[in-house]
Amino acid sequence: MFSGIVETMGEVAAVISEPPGCRLVIREARIAPATKVADSLAVNGCCLTVVAADVETMSFQAGPETLSRTNLGELRPGSRVNLERALAVGDRLGGHFVTGHIDGTGVLIERRDFGGWAECWFQVPTHLARQMAPKGSVAVDGVSLTIVESLPDRFSVALIPYTLAVTTLGQIRVGDRVNIETDLLAKYVQRILEARSWNSAD
Repeated sequence: MFSGIVETMGEVAAVISEPPGCRLVIREARIAPATKVADSLAVNGCCLTVVAADVETMSFQAGPETLSRTNLGELRPGSRVNLERALAVGDRLGGHFVTGHIDGTGVLIERRDFGGWAECWFQVPTHLARQMAPKGSVAVDGVSLTIVESLPDRFSVALIPYTLAVTTLGQIRVGDRVNIETDLLAKYVQRILEARSWNSAD
């Protein structure tokens, strides 16, 4: 479980083919020394397991499902990624509950910068938009954000200067694809409503 409060940005040091998936080697000298094999980290919001670590890098294996359903398949050496270690019991929760299970991807379709701030619109599939509401929570590339406006095929967020400076969202451009995780509560509410139409087998 994560909070969507990005700890730091890492840099992809290598993408090593391991058919049918790949190994991602990420350099981040601040948290790598405290990271152990089998730890969980959110990489651009996607929960991955550490398979190797040293004083500067951490390695993760990503399978074909992960590569096809997230933007991790687009990473190249030099790419920047958002990193967050899993929450420990007793940690303060500064964002919202984020599982690290990506629901789908969105595309940045509009960005307006003003005074160090930015307003961004992301296009998303309708099945994801159904789980969004104004003032609700969403994780974009692992960053916990508050939705400003929500439409059937898109939503907007307002990014403060701090978020733009310390996450990869400061670098995104129109056409870039981002990982989306909708609010956990919204998923269960939607499921309960859908279940009302089921024929009872009891």
